[in-house]
Order: sequence, then structure tokens, then C-alpha cells
Amino acid sequence: MPRTLSTKPKQDGFRAPGEFEPKSGCWLIWPERPDTWRLGAKPAQKLFASVAAAIAQSEPVTVAASGRQWRNARARLPDHVRVVEMSTNDSWLRDSGPNFVVNDHGAVRGVDWTFNAYGGFDGGLYAPWDLDDLAAQKVLEIERLDRYRAPLIAEGGGLQCDGQGTLITTEQCLLNRNRNAHLGKAEVERQLGDYLGVDNIIWLPRGFAFDETDGHIDDVCCFVRPGVVALSWTDDREDPQYEIVREAEDILRSARDARGRALDVHRLPHPLPIEMTPEESESVDRLDSTWARPAGNRIAASYINYYPGNSVVVVPEFGSDLDVKAKEKLASLFPDHRIVGIENSREILLGGGNVACITLPVYAPQRR
Repeated sequence: MPRTLSTKPKQDGFRAPGEFEPKSGCWLIWPERPDTWRLGAKPAQKLFASVAAAIAQSEPVTVAASGRQWRNARARLPDHVRVVEMSTNDSWLRDSGPNFVVNDHGAVRGVDWTFNAYGGFDGGLYAPWDLDDLAAQKVLEIERLDRYRAPLIAEGGGLQCDGQGTLITTEQCLLNRNRNAHLGKAEVERQLGDYLGVDNIIWLPRGFAFDETDGHIDDVCCFVRPGVVALSWTDDREDPQYEIVREAEDILRSARDARGRALDVHRLPHPLPIEMTPEESESVDRLDSTWARPAGNRIAASYINYYPGNSVVVVPEFGSDLDVKAKEKLASLFPDHRIVGIENSREILLGGGNVACITLPVYAPQRR
């Protein structure tokens, strides 16, 4: 049976892989809560099914669904997608699920961060979040993988590793007063090193404007491979991300990774933030315990929020002229992969995230 370990990954010889490394599978959670997802989550369910089917062309996919939704999920998903019954609070498994770590001898384990729904009662997005804080442990039990329970409050969408000892993250998120500000930066760095096996942390001051997760890195930039970073970009001075991406690029280009390399930064265009329409707002249930989604609410859109599988790259589309340019750029960065666009990913974005946010990659055992 899987164990909960009292040691830490780094001392045990484990490291966090880069998201481009080989995977043995991928997990999603079937959406249903009507105060996050409009129209009882039916439009979102269609998109989740599309994402699951796209990834299943590349690696095995598991979808967790509540007891209320298991039959519906099973009926709407391809037969070769595994559906398991699991209770959660919402569907952001990249953030509530484990960060998998690997060693060079074919072992895989999971880091179970403390999860507080993006800030708890100090600006968090929903309450309660107790079931989501159990999600990582449940996934690891089903996958039969040993678990490290970390005291740090963190989400997978706020962490970008290169698999060779370098992490990119944002101060806005991890050092937020509603996460880990009480620990101080040095202690947060120590714990990140212990639990992700990293030696070098590149801190960006902030993530995107209108990102309700308090500045996750997964909209801003990501490692394509060690030493190579894709950065969301705009040349539009009216874009609220204009100064943010320039600040990020300056830091990334002046940084060195854990092996002393300068980073090769590639710009990936992004569209303007998307605004929620009155019709969309009215179709979301309103509860005092959930982040409000009023008409005109702006949400950051980014092609960086993609999923790189073993043979496909699944990328959100926004009905913008930039969809084609973004996919062409990703095709040049992933020449051995097929680029699969998810049409009208707006339905996922309206809930607060996109393709990367709803997917949890399970990394394959490695031997070196």
C-alpha cells in the first residue's frame, strides 16, 4: 500500500520533472458546481470531454467524477478514458492534486501541498475546500504511489520546473499573505528545494492581471525544455499585461538556471483579457462563499496554459486571429508533437483557468 513518508523528496533523491518529460497518464476532475461553471457546468463538461479525448491520443486519461455525476461523465467521455468516483470541491486538479516527483531508478512519488482554495478566507475563491485538500492523497492512493505531505501552501499552476533543478514562480502567489508570507522568502525557498529537488529559483514579482489565482506562473511562462522558455507576449500598449510581460522577460533573460545556462526565451502572443457577458454572468449561481463572477469580469487569456503530452500539445483557442499564430509557434517549439486546438476554450476560461489548470500530468518512471 502507498505510504505517507516522513522524509523529503530531495534527501531521498527525487526531483520534480519538467512538464515536457514523459508521462504515464493524465487526470482531470469532471466539473459540476454551478457557482463556478455556468449553466450547471454543461458547456464546461463538453470542453473537459474534448480535452480528455485529445490527451487520450497521447497517454492514458483518468477523469474523477462525483457520485452524482459519474454516470453522466461515463456517458460523455470516450470508452478508453477511465472514470473513477471521487468527491472534490471543484475541478482544478493541477492545483489541488499532487506534484509528482521522480528519481533516476524508476520510482515515482507525489508531493501533497497544503491547499486552501487560493487564499482561504483571505481572498480565496470558494469554501469549503476540505475535499480538494484531500484530492492529492486520493490520486496517489489510486495510483499506488508514496506520498509526501508538505506544510507549504502551494498549487501546481504556480510552479514551473525544468527537471534539472530550476523553478520559476511568482512572489505574488507563493509569498502572498494568504499563502506563505508568514514564513518569509528564505524559508519558502528552502521548502521548495526540499520538496521539488530544486537548487535555483527564478522569482517573477507578479503574474497576469485579472488572474484570480493570485498570479500563477502557468499563464505567464513555461519551460519547453531545459534552458528554453515560452513567454506569453503582447506588443499592444493598451494590453494590461504589457508591462508585466516586459518585466518578466527582463528577469528571465538576465537569469541563469541551475546549470549556469542563460535562458532562451521565445515569445508566444496572447489575446486581450476576456470579459464575461451579462448572459454568462446570469447563468452562474451566486453564493456568498464563492468568488463572484459579475458581468464585465475580466479573465486573463493565455496560450501558455497548454498541456504538452507525449505526442500531442493541447492548446486553448479563443476565436482570435492569434489562435493560428500561437499554434504555429508551438509547432516550432514542439516539432515532434501534433498540435491540437480546443475550440471555444472560453467556457473553461470563464471558470477561472484553462487547459493546463484542469489537467494533472502523471510522470513516467525514469532510469538514468
